[in-house]
Amino acid sequence: MIADSFDLALSYPTNLGPTRFSNTAGEFNSAIDLIFLRYGSTELDKHSILPDSRLSSDHTPLSIDIPIFDEIIYISKLTITPKSKQETEFIKDVISKFKSLDMTNINDIDKLD
Repeated sequence: MIADSFDLALSYPTNLGPTRFSNTAGEFNSAIDLIFLRYGSTELDKHSILPDSRLSSDHTPLSIDIPIFDEIIYISKLTITPKSKQETEFIKDVISKFKSLDMTNINDIDKLD
């Protein structure tokens, strides 16, 4: 199943009920919507059917609470000071690497591409 390959599982509603309301007399309401959530997750294992939030659509909104945690993400930025000895050494290293590239098999534009 495709859901399995993404580590997803079928979610079950916290409240049972139809998710599609028929506008045709004599037709039954039905539950045809599916939600797949993260397999084995205790936070993301249930969704709610919100029949009171249905407006002009024949479908009821489905809702899930997704927990959001504060997390500090440390970002570092490495720079080389312009005109420094480190910059000079870096440029020499780059030039050396370019010079050592084997280009003997590149004899036309197509091979270069």
